[in-house]
Amino acid sequence: MANKRVLLVEDDPNFGTVLKDYLIINDYDVTLAKDGLEGLIMFKNNDYDICILDVMMPRKDGFSLAKDIRVTNTDIPIVFLTAKTMKEDVLKGYQVGADDYLNKPFDSEVLLYKISAILQRKKEDADVSDEIIEFNIGGFHLNTNLRHLTFKKEEPQKLSPKESKLLRLLTLHVNDLMPRELALTKIWRDDNYFTSRSMDVYIAKLRKYLKKDPNVEIVNIHGEGFRLIVK
Repeated sequence: MANKRVLLVEDDPNFGTVLKDYLIINDYDVTLAKDGLEGLIMFKNNDYDICILDVMMPRKDGFSLAKDIRVTNTDIPIVFLTAKTMKEDVLKGYQVGADDYLNKPFDSEVLLYKISAILQRKKEDADVSDEIIEFNIGGFHLNTNLRHLTFKKEEPQKLSPKESKLLRLLTLHVNDLMPRELALTKIWRDDNYFTSRSMDVYIAKLRKYLKKDPNVEIVNIHGEGFRLIVK
């Protein structure tokens, strides 16, 4: 079985080389890019299983690079590395599609664990084939396999993986409470302040999509979770 391919984008040449060698020793196939622009070129020209991106980089920062990556690939896991611990930066990371976040300096074994856990989750998600994949939500039709949300006969809206999973979970609890903790542990695999704020961003996006049907709305149940109401 081939080693998992990692795109590591880090502008500190010493730290980048040490981290690359450490990952190679632990059976990963690693490509190291020295800045965001070089990282984007490498991403477009090769296939990777996961991206590890430094946030503060010349020419193109990690957040901008992640946005560009998400334009062409909404599924590939992204882990941010940063020396900044500002809450706003962490939230911004999740908003642009991060799967996880590590503050420098960090324990290399923790990074290994996070990479392994993220890749395992992706494998489990890919292995699931017996789930119900199609739902009707008022005037909308949701296909979670294609991640298409279609309103009547309009062109379908392509959802991100987390948007699709979250809407599916809400639909399974239609007109009932979907506990916040359930979504955080089932979709984000973690229940903390940062993932909770990240989920709020996704709820806002879903509300925007669903505005076309006045009979469909997502209601916040303070301190408990959300209800997808279909009248």
